[in-house]
Amino acid sequence: QLVESGGGLVRTGGSLTLSCVASGNPLDRWAIGWFRQAPGKEREGVSAISAMGSSKFHSDAVRGRASVWRDDAGNTAYLTIYNLKPEDTAVYYCAATNRGDGLDSHLYRYWGHGTQVTVSS
Repeated sequence: QLVESGGGLVRTGGSLTLSCVASGNPLDRWAIGWFRQAPGKEREGVSAISAMGSSKFHSDAVRGRASVWRDDAGNTAYLTIYNLKPEDTAVYYCAATNRGDGLDSHLYRYWGHGTQVTVSS
């Protein structure tokens, strides 16, 4: 089970850190992906981190202003987005896979229920 938290309302230019807590299985064997879906739009990959954290991935939309990392001892993964823009407004989901890594949502087996991020202009 994956549970996201940390969403909320933030002003343009601010930053936000999202957390993804895993239960049931040790997190270190799983790659974690962060995805988002805005109203009326398809789900898109945001950032991802491989199992053990050796590789990290970011979409063009957030590259240079996002950081993804993991605390396997705490079974938690994190995503921070800096310099938030109104177009970052979406429901953010974390997902886990043991079938590879990257931003392809089809790889991911387990999904959280999402946390809302709203960026005001």
